[in-house]
Amino acid sequence: MPRRLPAELQQLAEFQAGILTGRQARAAGVSRTVIQEHVERGRWQRIHRGVYAAFSGPLNRESTLWAALLRAGPGAMLSHQTAAERAGICQPGDYPVHITVPADRRVTKIPGVIVHVSVRAAEAVHPVASPPQTKVEETVLDLIDCAPSFEVAHGWLTRALGRRLSTPARLQAAVARRARLRWRTEVLRALAADVAGALSWLEYRYLHDVERRHGLPRVARQVRVRRGSRSEYRDVLYEAYLVVVELDGRAAHPGDSRWGDIRRDNAAAADGLVTLRYGWLDVSQHPCQVAAQVLDVLRRRGCTGGRPCSPGCPVASAPAAAAAPRSRPA
Repeated sequence: MPRRLPAELQQLAEFQAGILTGRQARAAGVSRTVIQEHVERGRWQRIHRGVYAAFSGPLNRESTLWAALLRAGPGAMLSHQTAAERAGICQPGDYPVHITVPADRRVTKIPGVIVHVSVRAAEAVHPVASPPQTKVEETVLDLIDCAPSFEVAHGWLTRALGRRLSTPARLQAAVARRARLRWRTEVLRALAADVAGALSWLEYRYLHDVERRHGLPRVARQVRVRRGSRSEYRDVLYEAYLVVVELDGRAAHPGDSRWGDIRRDNAAAADGLVTLRYGWLDVSQHPCQVAAQVLDVLRRRGCTGGRPCSPGCPVASAPAAAAAPRSRPA
């Protein structure tokens, strides 16, 4: 940054990642002529109309975001994928900067920026985050509103919950504050207390299409198991029957992951647990067959529950219980 900036303007530029508006500079006593001289001599760069980088060289991500916000004007905040990036819900990607402005504002087109308008902007903004951005819950619901399918929408929910960035209760409250929301019924169902442990779309499908439709017993999800100095997690545990179901949404196992799964299954077997493992195609395309196989194992270990979801469902032919429920070894 140029050395002769007024002290207050220097501090503001540092706070805004080196970005200033012409109005801010003029309010600090820097004339239009001086601003133009800084640009012509290469000390400043014009980023957007009326927005400058008070330094030479490339802009980093922080400077780019501040430039977009300052160009959008008062009340503007990062939102959607950009706010999700800032909150840690997703990684930076090859997409434009997303900004939301109050409904009473009109912003002309900004290169590389998508501008959203919201009547709830004042309610949605994070109270302390810098640069200004939407709250985590508002960010998640904005992304759900734009999702092309509930599978994509559910993915945003599970990322926020799985990374402990929000809670089902806070998200439910945010849903209640919105008059309109795409996938509202499905979102509230996914946030129900007994579903909150299903941290992936595949687990959610297993819960609804396999477990609930076929009357499988209640389970524990994402059960933490200590193995020496390491922690392992069981996706679905039928604890009374010592049966584990592992769900894997990957199309194929990388070598290291595959052997990790084998070691985990072997360790479970040493604890007296039977492990069944299913992928995306199993659960999404053949839920009745998955339910029948799980029930077959559960019934052999004493389970008396389960029901077919339709007249032709293979669960109807699952064998009857032959033993009493077992207790998990200490």
